[in-house]
Amino acid sequence: MSKAIVVYLSTSGNTKMMAEGIADGMKQRNIDAKAVSFYDVNLEDLKAADAIVVGSSTFHYKMLPPMEKFITDKLANADASGKIGAAFGSYGWSGEAPVLIAESMRKLGIKVIDPVLRIQHKPTDKDLKECSRLGMDIAELLKKA
Repeated sequence: MSKAIVVYLSTSGNTKMMAEGIADGMKQRNIDAKAVSFYDVNLEDLKAADAIVVGSSTFHYKMLPPMEKFITDKLANADASGKIGAAFGSYGWSGEAPVLIAESMRKLGIKVIDPVLRIQHKPTDKDLKECSRLGMDIAELLKKA
């Protein structure tokens, strides 16, 4: 069974809701997926995952600095090149974090699917269905790989 990890940094709970929706979508397609705060993720889980999905809320037109550090310090050492990836996040005004995350992941050799998923403020039921759909899309790519 393919494994996936959805790593998130959420300041108000919105990005966490998105992460859980993405993981649920993958589980619906029989992928062993879990959503984990970047504080709690370990290097072995990243290495074992066939897909890595990363999300952060946007702050001052950027991803949050701890997420940037996570990408450069932990994800960069996870042998992630060639894995399937995706980026997502919530935002209040500008929403650049998912785009910046996707760029960083591509530099590490991760095959990031487009478009990134951005949701303004608290996800609605419709937004959470989009999160689940992203998870299902990732699952289908894993099954084809």
